[in-house]
Amino acid sequence: MKILVIGNGGREHALIWKIAQSKLVDKIFSVTGNGGINKIAESVNLTNNFEILDFAKNNNIDLTIVGPENPLCEGLVDLFEENKLKIFGPNKKSAQLEGSKEFTKEFLIRNNIPTAKYFSYTDYNSALKGLDDFKYPLVIKADGLCKGKGVFICKDKDEAIISLNKIFLDKIFGEEGNKIVIEEFLQGFEASLICLVSKNNIVPLEPAKDYKKIGEGDIGENTGGVGCISPNPLLDENTEKELNTIAKKIQKSLEKEDLAYNGILFIGFMITEEGAKVLEFNVRFGDPETEVILPRLKSDLVDVILKTMNNEISEDDLQWREEYCLTTVLCSGGYPDKYETNKEIVGLDKLDKDIIVFHNGTKLEKEVLLTNGGRVLSVTTLADSLEEARNIVYENIARIDFDGMYYRKDIGKI
Repeated sequence: MKILVIGNGGREHALIWKIAQSKLVDKIFSVTGNGGINKIAESVNLTNNFEILDFAKNNNIDLTIVGPENPLCEGLVDLFEENKLKIFGPNKKSAQLEGSKEFTKEFLIRNNIPTAKYFSYTDYNSALKGLDDFKYPLVIKADGLCKGKGVFICKDKDEAIISLNKIFLDKIFGEEGNKIVIEEFLQGFEASLICLVSKNNIVPLEPAKDYKKIGEGDIGENTGGVGCISPNPLLDENTEKELNTIAKKIQKSLEKEDLAYNGILFIGFMITEEGAKVLEFNVRFGDPETEVILPRLKSDLVDVILKTMNNEISEDDLQWREEYCLTTVLCSGGYPDKYETNKEIVGLDKLDKDIIVFHNGTKLEKEVLLTNGGRVLSVTTLADSLEEARNIVYENIARIDFDGMYYRKDIGKI
């Protein structure tokens, strides 16, 4: 098979790394590759959905797998299906579950799925007045896609006003911030559940725990994720059953609303004293969750995806390693705000053989590996215990260096 993977971050590197292990695969193409991906896939520079479609047609691509959310929300799956080409991901209508925070909240409330109380606003003054309907801390979310950075947790009214100013007046998210959602702050711990979805039928993968805050002790600004572990040691058997029960309720709601969902559904939960509540949906593999879930998957990923697309998937098709997997993301200094790129990365040739390095934001120039993003590398390993995985990862990180390199030192400390 010829496989085309859309996206060039750590998630896509992990997908391609796993796809390359499949006996079903002869050739992998990547849009648009990076310093790590290009060692196992051929990079192609395609800039829009129509170019991607033409490439798939002209190169007899057997299966296209979409990594990031933007092509899905722009209707890439619909375009491929109209042209009778195989593609793994939800259609544009279903992708609204990530493309619009308001759409998601309405979906959850309408179907009685536990979530935080919320209101949505389309202008600065009404949002400012709406702050009085909430206690602090509260959460302000830009409605559209903001690369994982459109969420503000505000501890008081001054912070809330600053956030509203950034979104409505400074337009830091452009049109994606023309509408916002204000919702109550949920106290607890987060859990990530990535699910395969086959004609609305949900089959969960192993759970993970993401670390979103830039600072140690889970403080500071939200990021796209700076570390992750799987399985999630904070989940007991009863809570896992609760998450699966909610997932099945979501499945019935997809059927009820005739979304015809296929692909991946990422469910972000907050586990509160009142029980699990849904924070968000993503309509694709999570990042960095993918970097810790796929190394634990013993099954052939391409076979799993094909069975999902053919409505043949079941939990029996998913075989898992029992080890813990941990990844720590090495970031450019200043991320998630302004950061510099084009810094030489050294030390990857000194790492232990049981380390897997997924490239988030890198590029090769004249055989020199350079930084090319806010999140640069995901340093990953499998081990029998979480503590052992932590020790291995951080011992190896000490051998890597680039100017301004920053990382959290508490990933996996729960």
